[in-house]
Amino acid sequence: MTKIQPVVLAGGTGTRLWPLSREIYPKQLLCLTDEMSLLQNTIKRVGGIEASLPPIVVVGEDHRFITKSQIDELGLGTSYTILLEPIGRNTAPAIAGAVEYINGLSSDPDVILLILPADHLIRDVGAFNEAVASAARKAAGGAIVTFGIEPQKPETGYGYIEGDDEGLVSSFKEKPELGVAEQYLAAGNYFWNSGMFAFSAETFRAEMETHAPEIISAMTEAVAAGTRDGRFYRFSAEEMERCPSESIDYALMEKTDKAVVVAADLGWSDIGSWQALYEVLDQDENGNVCQGDVVLEDTRNSMIRAEDLMIAAVGLEDTLVVETADAVLVAPLSRSQDVKKVVDRLKREARDEFKFHQTVYRPWGSYSVLAIQPRYQIKKITVNPREKLSLQMHHHRHEHWVVVKGAALVTNGEKEILLHEDQSTYIPAGNMHRLENPGVIPLELIEVQIGSYLGEDDIVRFEDIYGRNE
Repeated sequence: MTKIQPVVLAGGTGTRLWPLSREIYPKQLLCLTDEMSLLQNTIKRVGGIEASLPPIVVVGEDHRFITKSQIDELGLGTSYTILLEPIGRNTAPAIAGAVEYINGLSSDPDVILLILPADHLIRDVGAFNEAVASAARKAAGGAIVTFGIEPQKPETGYGYIEGDDEGLVSSFKEKPELGVAEQYLAAGNYFWNSGMFAFSAETFRAEMETHAPEIISAMTEAVAAGTRDGRFYRFSAEEMERCPSESIDYALMEKTDKAVVVAADLGWSDIGSWQALYEVLDQDENGNVCQGDVVLEDTRNSMIRAEDLMIAAVGLEDTLVVETADAVLVAPLSRSQDVKKVVDRLKREARDEFKFHQTVYRPWGSYSVLAIQPRYQIKKITVNPREKLSLQMHHHRHEHWVVVKGAALVTNGEKEILLHEDQSTYIPAGNMHRLENPGVIPLELIEVQIGSYLGEDDIVRFEDIYGRNE
């Protein structure tokens, strides 16, 4: 019986959904359409596929712990693996690395790999399962299958796949102008490129050796020289350095003669922009999508999302407003694709808002920056039960800790002290220290940093249970 090996690609940054999606907490980790993240919905979906094997998830180093945490919330136990990319190299190397890793575990010819982005929405799970079954049959016959979404409108934000009457792929098309998209829709044999694939490892490797030998060679070595780290398997950074950065479409799909398209109507969206999200969410009688504490007057066909504050809007039409703790985005809804330009500018100006939220997640919990000035910074720190920070030291800053909830076991130089609510300690620069939550409820404390330099890179780690050395 054919077995399905899901491979979930979870390494994107989702810049067009800024300010909600940030580099360190990207789109796939967000709850956008329901109470689960897009990643969690993807993992749950593959669990319903007949003859599905435990999923393999490919992520970047920065997202490894929050990815693991979200998967663990689904109750899968140990039935999954996370592959770590120390360096981002686009989708072709990510897929090649997963294939090589799976090859090292099993050479079962009946296994079909199912490649899925972690950040897409699929509303018709039954149609998805049917499409997977059809794709698996074609892949077992030696095809490299891509899932083509039957277009509902002349969309300019997606690439297209041209198929013939036999389902063979004739060509891949870049994102078209509106007039060309209208022609594609009328022709009836063009499909949106979903970025989902199915193939056998044998077929994939043979085609990559023909069309992208540098990638498959580098990733073979990156897997062979990789290291196991608990639930994680880390590709070799040295080998990935020499791997070309290419998309799977460019590296393989546009060149192979084995590409086959399976047409699918899945209620699919890549949620690639705020407008795309607006279109898949329920709208009120005035065409508005409201999330959070929102008050509207005479507003139509708009999307308003409030994260921390109340938003009141009057007289808006076709407008996007998104509020987070440290940023507000206002734009015509039709120009939501241009949000990427804002992110690019923030990067050029070396501003942290493109990368971090006010709340930053760590494997032990999170911290939120409450105030920052040239010589001091105030943070709220939350440590999950039974977790602890690294044993560390700072060169340039002193720290004051005040417990507001729970209990804190503190290593401060040579001393170890237990602090309860409304108790505090002072940690001078140069002192080795560690914070631990020995209790069963989250620990919350206020940290006041004072010093000439307050950057997160002023950390010397001596011991860390999560294997971090940065």
